[in-house]
Amino acid sequence: MRTVLLFGTICVALHAQQPTLAVVEKIAGAVGFYSATGQRIAGVKVGTHPHEIIYSPDKRYLYVTNNGILWMEYAGEGGNTISVIDAKTRQSAGVIDLGNHRRPHGMDIDPKTGRLVVTTENPDGLLLVDTKTRKVLRKYDVKGEDPHMVTLDANAEWAYVSNSTTNTIAAIHLESGNVKLIPSDKRPQGGVLSRDGKLIFITNADGNSISIIDPAKQTRIGAIPTGRSPGRVAQTPDRKTLVYCLGQGEAVGFADIATRQQTGIIPLGGRPLSLTMSADGKLAYAGVQDQDKVYVISVAERKILRVIQTPKGSGPDPALPL
Repeated sequence: MRTVLLFGTICVALHAQQPTLAVVEKIAGAVGFYSATGQRIAGVKVGTHPHEIIYSPDKRYLYVTNNGILWMEYAGEGGNTISVIDAKTRQSAGVIDLGNHRRPHGMDIDPKTGRLVVTTENPDGLLLVDTKTRKVLRKYDVKGEDPHMVTLDANAEWAYVSNSTTNTIAAIHLESGNVKLIPSDKRPQGGVLSRDGKLIFITNADGNSISIIDPAKQTRIGAIPTGRSPGRVAQTPDRKTLVYCLGQGEAVGFADIATRQQTGIIPLGGRPLSLTMSADGKLAYAGVQDQDKVYVISVAERKILRVIQTPKGSGPDPALPL
């Protein structure tokens, strides 16, 4: 009996030390791997000022954009690579060289082909990248300025790009390159495809709203008023609720999709730059770069469960559940 109990204790201890989050440490230029208890288990150096992170469809690799500039408002040439990390070994697996396309930022990935779409800020554009050959296949004109984030539609045929400075959403047909501009509120940012594929929700940081896009019609069909400066957004598995970070509001917000109303906020006491959600929709993660903290939030209870303290000066942005 004692042996069984000891074995069980060891298993629990080992499970507790398994990484559950990959955190982009934007200021430190690294990706940190953290356990459920908040312990930093491992880290991988990437490029200067990485901004966004995404999984490969098979969950084997992580792709990280090395923007090279801390804030998008800052001037500078920026970086031109995407780091590739082996999620299993938690080690670098190389880089994707983007050549003359610099300051890569937002990404989405086609689950069927594994091809990446990534926005660039110098020059403004959208790239299509083959992750197998690690080559840029095509560059698209976004017909606007400062493309920030990108969201693919359900068939990965169209990419929806938030042109932050010109307040439009560019719907880009990846095969033909045709572009349709959809007016938005001020400074569109992050987006999420609804779980049934019928809608796309895109935040507007200076508009204090979330645009509702119908990809079938490629039009904006409504908006949800929010708190101050929504940046990143996720949808719960039941398709009823949006969860998003409120930068200037220093909070995480919740909105009812049916009524198009904000239904609550959780104050954080700091400015979150990111919002991600676990696959089961139970937890949300908000990175507060200025405090070196990642807040873990219960979506159902709408409360902070714990705060992960990252190393001083790491500057956490998105935290990707593993």
